[in-house]
Amino acid sequence: MNSGRTIFAQLMDFIPTYEFRKCVDQYNGNHKVISFSCWDQFLCMAFAQLTYRESLRDIQVCLRATQSRLYHLGIRGKVSRNTLAHANQTRNWRIYADFAQILIQKARKLYAADSFGIELDQAVYALDSTTIDLCLALFPWAEFRKRKGAIKLHTLLDLHGNIPSVVIITTGKVHDVNILDQLLIELGAIYIMDRGYIDFTRLYKIHRASAFFVTRAKVNFSRTRLYSQPVDKTTGVLCDQIIVLKGHYAKKDYPEKLRRIRYFDSKNNKTFVFLTNNFVLPAITIADLYRCRWQVELFFKWIKQHLRIKAFYGTTENAVKTQIWISISVYVLVAIVKKALNLDQNLYTILQILSLTLFEKETLYQTLSNISYIKQEDHISNQLNLFD
Repeated sequence: MNSGRTIFAQLMDFIPTYEFRKCVDQYNGNHKVISFSCWDQFLCMAFAQLTYRESLRDIQVCLRATQSRLYHLGIRGKVSRNTLAHANQTRNWRIYADFAQILIQKARKLYAADSFGIELDQAVYALDSTTIDLCLALFPWAEFRKRKGAIKLHTLLDLHGNIPSVVIITTGKVHDVNILDQLLIELGAIYIMDRGYIDFTRLYKIHRASAFFVTRAKVNFSRTRLYSQPVDKTTGVLCDQIIVLKGHYAKKDYPEKLRRIRYFDSKNNKTFVFLTNNFVLPAITIADLYRCRWQVELFFKWIKQHLRIKAFYGTTENAVKTQIWISISVYVLVAIVKKALNLDQNLYTILQILSLTLFEKETLYQTLSNISYIKQEDHISNQLNLFD
């Protein structure tokens, strides 16, 4: 069925092209474009991600060296460094952001039944951000500090499959807690976040939306203990208290009860104090949920290490956001392929195989399931469940 078609072309078969065209049309992406369409741009940038190209010149040299195969990759327009740079700078990055969201929704459905180690019926999300440092002289729009530029990737990770359900890109100056204002809170969902997101007015909005949060308590917050619940200290849970906040403004920001859990992590010899508005789950489950927050940090570490989001091909805000959203699309696309083909390999191995075989003309399944490819060890000691 795929005889004569490259691995890259077969991989792109998993792209819903009709939805892609709708995103392009919404922003007039191909307006006055003669030869190098938004689809060509997406394919070139996806190719760069999959083959670890370092620069626009690197992309151009690589693609021109295989000029006779470009048609079989699905690239119809003439590829040049200037053409690709112009496309990244001028074509609305929202085309690729909206399309990434379509892929994300598709992936989340595929992974919805996957376990993340805790058996819960409701959706569970981990919220965090990562900072990517930039040179302020080259990226003057990316304000962070007086002499330093940066952008932040704020990510809400769906722990069922470790798929990024929400990604918000801001300058480095934006405080993490402000992102809570942009989230559409899901009924009954659990949101796990570190103490950088503690703002009791915003946490109360989550509570009022009939959702739950799990976070670490700040050291100096004032509270009044109403009563304590019995605990099994052999699990590491030291106390399980029902509290209310102390102080006029704090009580105004969050006027209802909270649950305070103190937990000793014997592996790391550390004591943690958690705050939550969930009064039903066992205390040890709350502690286990917070431990799962580490998955979003591993996600950041993984995409920084294996996709091109630290070294950018352009310096404008539009070019940077375009590259990030296409890199996220590639990540999610490979996750979709892994599930659709029921592959045992982790994502790192799949990406390594793809980087070496994009021009091959075997079937995609045969290539990705071929155990003769030597698996390289991932340098991340704690793998995401999705990669296992």
